[in-house]
Amino acid sequence: MIEVVRARYDDPAHAAALVGLLDAYARDPAGGGEPLSDFARDNLVGQLAARPFIFSVLAFDGNVAVGLINAIEGFSTFACKPLVNVHDVVVLPGHRGRGIAGQLFAEVEAIARERGACKLTLEVLDGNASARNLYRRLGFAAYRLDPAMGHAQFLQKWLD
Repeated sequence: MIEVVRARYDDPAHAAALVGLLDAYARDPAGGGEPLSDFARDNLVGQLAARPFIFSVLAFDGNVAVGLINAIEGFSTFACKPLVNVHDVVVLPGHRGRGIAGQLFAEVEAIARERGACKLTLEVLDGNASARNLYRRLGFAAYRLDPAMGHAQFLQKWLD
């Protein structure tokens, strides 16, 4: 049976689960194919805990951590309400196809509603068809305001 919990960053088991799952995601081709840096492994949980606008949800199969979502509260200026960006979604390969991601998203949505958020946002790679299908099933759609202007694109600029 899968148990979904709100991560407590001060709980050593939750902290270890979070870092382990995020490292597994980072090593996956969908996560870039590289392990987390030693700096990230050593500092991530403390940095997350220092930011009250970030929250994490974990899924456990017994004592084994099998799923994670990290989410970051932002703000919609048009709605003048918070929004929640789903930043990381992880389900270990051996546990996929069991509805774990849906359970994680249900808890994230509950937290977003508690915070008065107007929407959930996320980004997904074009080549990650299984994730794109999951997100469509969960009600996510490409962002646009006016069809004539097209869909929004997620862009980045690395800062040195």
